[in-house]
Amino acid sequence: MTRYRAILALAPAIFLAGCGSSDSQAGPGGVTANEAQALDEAAEMIEERRLKPDEAENGQAADSGTEE
Repeated sequence: MTRYRAILALAPAIFLAGCGSSDSQAGPGGVTANEAQALDEAAEMIEERRLKPDEAENGQAADSGTEE
């Protein structure tokens, strides 16, 4: 009987320990924090690659920072 009570006393603590917040839980928009960060980084990369107004007239892409 003592073993049964000990298990019953520890069960809620064990279950609640698994309820912590993590980066894999979906946030606003249904994406995880890691996915949201990856999307933000991808958006920044796209913005950096967009044509500048004067380069768009010439049909040249923005400088990617590498020389060939």
